[in-house]
Amino acid sequence: MAKDLFHQTVKIALIKDGWTITHDPLYLNIAEVEIYIDIGAEQVFAAEKGKNKIAVEVKTFLKPSAISEFHTVLGQCLNYRLALKLQDTKRILYLAIPETIWNTFFRREFAKLAIAEYQINLIIFDVSEERIVQWYP
Repeated sequence: MAKDLFHQTVKIALIKDGWTITHDPLYLNIAEVEIYIDIGAEQVFAAEKGKNKIAVEVKTFLKPSAISEFHTVLGQCLNYRLALKLQDTKRILYLAIPETIWNTFFRREFAKLAIAEYQINLIIFDVSEERIVQWYP
């Protein structure tokens, strides 16, 4: 399984943000389909004695057609969210994207409408600084 170009960058950014990487990748087997989500992580909150658990799919958006890659990623996110709903209900799915694509393609009205309609959670990261810039929404 090939890892995305920014896979390691996102792992480092998550660790800097206080997350523990629990899976690399996160493997699910749902209804005879094997699914590999790039990263599984958790964050422990001592005061609440609980954990936040996330699954993170990393995408570069470096292909010639951002809209084509967006179509593929959107379908992937919807399928991954269904798989998590069936097998790991406490884990929330996030799509990790570079800040540059957030400031360009994801500012277009269609992208905004799709993200809102399909309730896609985003992690926007700075590639050069290996840090999370924003959690969206």
